Amino acid sequence: MRGWLAGLLLVAAPAFSAPQEELTLVSEHPVDGMVGGNLSGLAFCGDRLWTVSDRDDDVLYSLDTSDTVWKAQANAIRVPPLPESYLPEKLQSLARLSGLVRGGNLDFEGVSCDAAGNRYVVSEAFALVLKVPVEGAPVWLDLPAALVEQARAKGMLQHFNGIFEGIAINPAGDRLWLAAEREQRGLLVVSRQGDTWQCQGSCVLRAEPGREALPKQVGGKSVFRDFSDLSLFDGKLYALERSAYRICRRALETGKTERCWSFAREALQPNRLYRQSYGLTEALVVDETGAWVGTDNNFGERADGEKRPVVWRFAAPQGGWGVKP
Repeated sequence: MRGWLAGLLLVAAPAFSAPQEELTLVSEHPVDGMVGGNLSGLAFCGDRLWTVSDRDDDVLYSLDTSDTVWKAQANAIRVPPLPESYLPEKLQSLARLSGLVRGGNLDFEGVSCDAAGNRYVVSEAFALVLKVPVEGAPVWLDLPAALVEQARAKGMLQHFNGIFEGIAINPAGDRLWLAAEREQRGLLVVSRQGDTWQCQGSCVLRAEPGREALPKQVGGKSVFRDFSDLSLFDGKLYALERSAYRICRRALETGKTERCWSFAREALQPNRLYRQSYGLTEALVVDETGAWVGTDNNFGERADGEKRPVVWRFAAPQGGWGVKP
């Protein structure tokens, strides 16, 4: 009996009970000029940062980062007609209704770039990915039906507004990772062979059920564990865990967590708190010297009066992000 109980406690224990290293904040940048606000992803294409808003269907934003306050520059895109979405019709209908009410029918929730500078944008509303090439018209990727089917079979993509929240593409543009947001969260991958995208074996790298408590500064209630963005750096996948206020390094081939770093100390300073009682960070870029973390404030006002989306720059941990568990 004692052995069974010990095993149960091990399963139920938090994945990271030991204190996590806190990242050091280097700078903070409000973002001007996003028509719909709601900064929902970040990606470096060459030497320029790009972002998306979940309220704007026909715009990608490049960011002028030359000053403390960044300027978002709108780049119009012509989105082609939607291909078939393999989500259940109920979820698609709720997404369309939400788009009519709040704007943003496609609900863009993440952006990533390959080495050629092509941008890849994920639509949470329909579980689709739009490729916006450097030259030429945008196209929807021909993702396999098995991607959604396998994810749903593992308990993911079950709830409206809890579909794909993060995206990462490799430099060659032929391997794509997606993060299922919550209830339950998970990591998926597809690979391009010729002109088609396929699951090589299973599309599901990892499914992670469970709940965790929010920090007391934002209410302390129990919420479902979540992902809000992905970033690919130095052969590792980095996941932004919004409700836990941390960045975790994960193995590319399995999605297994190797190490995590917290940014809660800075994000939860009294002057940076919002009235919303949940995490609001939705954008992540990890590089050699640090990480960019962006906030989708949902038009909410911060305690210090700031109403614009904000991007933080954190220094890399002492000794770097590391490549070993």
